[in-house]
Amino acid sequence: MQTSPFPESVRATLWSYDTSKLDLVHDKTRIILQTLNNGSEDAVRWLMRTYTTNDLRDTIRASSEGEWSKKSLNFWSLMLDTTPARTGRFP
Repeated sequence: MQTSPFPESVRATLWSYDTSKLDLVHDKTRIILQTLNNGSEDAVRWLMRTYTTNDLRDTIRASSEGEWSKKSLNFWSLMLDTTPARTGRFP
């Protein structure tokens, strides 16, 4: 049986996914988006130890506004000095 590479605080953020099957590289966008959008302070600390600031910025830029709660998007856009490149679901 494969074990999850994620701490409990991050697994709680990724509740709708089988975290034992998520890959830190392949699923990076989903992990970053879910954790920044819904994660606890502990989950975000883990995220920032696991991924670079540029990874976080790139994820925000590549996302659409509709993938975020307004509060989370406003906060992380200010903290990371970036915004999504698109407002709708499609480029």
